[in-house]
Amino acid sequence: MPPQKKIPLTRIQRLIGRRMSQSRRTKPCFYIEAKADVTELMALRPGLRKSLGIKVTTNAFYIRALALAAAKYPLVLATLDSGADTITIAGSVNVGFAVTAPQGLVVPVVKSADKKTLAEIARLEKTLTEKARDNKLTLDEMEAETIALSNLGAYDMESFIAIVPPGTSAILAVGNAVRTIAAHNGEPAERKMVSLTLSVDGRIIDGPYAAEFLNFIVQQLQDPMAIV
Repeated sequence: MPPQKKIPLTRIQRLIGRRMSQSRRTKPCFYIEAKADVTELMALRPGLRKSLGIKVTTNAFYIRALALAAAKYPLVLATLDSGADTITIAGSVNVGFAVTAPQGLVVPVVKSADKKTLAEIARLEKTLTEKARDNKLTLDEMEAETIALSNLGAYDMESFIAIVPPGTSAILAVGNAVRTIAAHNGEPAERKMVSLTLSVDGRIIDGPYAAEFLNFIVQQLQDPMAIV
């Protein structure tokens, strides 16, 4: 048997571990899942690269849809105040999205995402992702997250449950777009479906509200021109 090897945690890994452990202990969460038909969204992307002058990732669509939904259902932006008697709803829709970097998982933030166009989000997402992977993110670019997104579609994960980060009450976990047979215009057809799993703090958000929020995201993704 080879000898054991000890690898020290990075500063980022230690920080994330402490924050996520605290969130897991203190937030009674529940989880709901829905599937979105992203066939049209996927077909739209190549043309957008020409018309917008930038590659638009599926993540940019998810950030945009999540931001629009949060603006419509602002309770997902709320946090419980100390004493658990009142809540505070954030004044901005700031979407944090997880990026795997050499130093560990980091979360850059698209601030006021509901006020930005898809093209603006795509450009900012590209810049923030590159800076995250080069370990060049500033503190300001990682602060003020009010809602979160975690996308493991690139790793062929169909669905997963994410932990709600500290300072937020909701996170959307996105899986891979999978080819499957589904009803379309009343007929079976091959479609690209993506699984969306929402984790929410049950002290602030109830089931019906969370369901309406998630359904709105599904509607946006299934009508991608509305997002553009």
